[in-house]
Amino acid sequence: MVNHFDYIIVGAGSAGCVLANRLSANSKNSVCLLEAGPSDWNPFIHIPAGFMKTLTNPSVNWLFKAEPSWGTDGRVIDIPRGKTLGGSSSINGMVFNRGQNMDFDVWAQKGNKGWSYSDLLPYFKRYENRLAEHDQVFRGSEGELPITDLEYRDPLCEAFIKGAVEEGIPRNKDYNGQFQEGVSYVQRTTQGRFRVSAAKAFLNPIKSRKNLTIITNAFVSKVIIENKTATGVEFLKGGIRGKKIILKANKEVILSSGVIKSPHLLQLSGIGPGKYLKDVGIDVIHDLKGVGMNLRDHFAPRLTARAKNVETINEKSRGLKLLKEIGKYVLGKQSIVNLSPTLVYCFWHSDESIKNHDLQMTFTPASYKEGVQSTLDTEPGFTVAAWQQRPESLGWVNAKSNSPFDAPLIQPNYLDAEEDKRVVVAGLRLSRRLMHSQALSKYFDYEVYPGVNMQSDDELLQVARERGTTTYHQMGTCRMGPKSDPTAVVDNNLKVYGLQNLRIIDASIMPTMLSANLHSGATLIGEKGSDLVLGKEPLETINLNY
Repeated sequence: MVNHFDYIIVGAGSAGCVLANRLSANSKNSVCLLEAGPSDWNPFIHIPAGFMKTLTNPSVNWLFKAEPSWGTDGRVIDIPRGKTLGGSSSINGMVFNRGQNMDFDVWAQKGNKGWSYSDLLPYFKRYENRLAEHDQVFRGSEGELPITDLEYRDPLCEAFIKGAVEEGIPRNKDYNGQFQEGVSYVQRTTQGRFRVSAAKAFLNPIKSRKNLTIITNAFVSKVIIENKTATGVEFLKGGIRGKKIILKANKEVILSSGVIKSPHLLQLSGIGPGKYLKDVGIDVIHDLKGVGMNLRDHFAPRLTARAKNVETINEKSRGLKLLKEIGKYVLGKQSIVNLSPTLVYCFWHSDESIKNHDLQMTFTPASYKEGVQSTLDTEPGFTVAAWQQRPESLGWVNAKSNSPFDAPLIQPNYLDAEEDKRVVVAGLRLSRRLMHSQALSKYFDYEVYPGVNMQSDDELLQVARERGTTTYHQMGTCRMGPKSDPTAVVDNNLKVYGLQNLRIIDASIMPTMLSANLHSGATLIGEKGSDLVLGKEPLETINLNY
């Protein structure tokens, strides 16, 4: 086995797959892509409704858990993360959502040159293949990642959208276009009957390149640092009892292991807050305070209602009705087997004085059993969820010990910030108004949770604490920032401060939260990051006058 490569990429997720594609496009570059999980052979990865299975499958999911906190009323929250080719893009809800244009301008305003929306729009467009009517100023149609409109139509969804319009929320033809605010069906990374993960879009077409080596079941335990320079990685082929192998990087080691594993791997390698590393028995190679800090996540309480006069996904997912749905799916017809966990998105504000909206709501003509997001109710129901788009609560990820096989400690500190508490209550109130809208009244039977007796701000905050959970949008644990920022981990070229030949290119570098699901943003970071690694000139900025 060759053990020297120009570039070693650790992690084959949304960013890592793009990097492997772009860096190996030049046959002079030798590239090795390491993935801790297996190949993406599992059929539930590729069938859209299969997310219900991958959400709890340890063979393709790290199945991390967050520490209990006040904001979760002492509950442990599951933190699923993809562990297969495609990473979390192989197990996520497939929704494509860039975020507000302003989100990226904030990144630039915080001292990250080259990361404003007008700087990044060309990179979004480069990887997008928008398979629907679109504004060519804002959307791309020649990239590898197909983005389609949800074709499935349901009377409950139609009524929810109509109710949102009655509330004063406009329909938005393209929430990934000029403006995000409004209500619409979701856009998805699917094509035909199947999910299109980052692996399917960016890896599959190039697997035959002779200068690209892809190694699965490669558990990386350490980045090798010599004289403040990353020279390679150590990994176990096959897991805990696997053979230890060392690979050398002629040019760079690139961590694309995601918001949990990238800081964990840095810390295991002796890179992180020095005092903490010593306390858990890790020799300090490079004291870098910010590693593992700045964790943020979208935290969503969900309201559920019983439905009447309509058939919901709950009933269609059982017995003979499910067999009928599977048959329709095989024949290419509309079927619940081809659905994502969310069908409708709604973006609005928690207060009329807020111009850049701060609330996101989702609607699904289905409901889950209490506290379980992978098991549907047996009775007809529907769900409205809401979350604060740009949470201020800050958490952390820290190595539990010096063993790479001990999962890291994860503490998102949900609802720690006062503003987060205010917005989550406002989100619950708006969700309830939409649930009780005139348009939905034909199908609305009664409110299951929390129940109409829960009305005060304190009661609704307690509802959020008791039933709120992650939306799987963790970010920020290796934050990008200027050198003057003592907690920044990487600069605007994504190079780790104080070390040579080591970059981090994934969602962990996000300085602040996007008003979005993060697959699109992580893919963007891989796209932009590939040009930074190759020393290319930035794509021409698109100046927008609006």
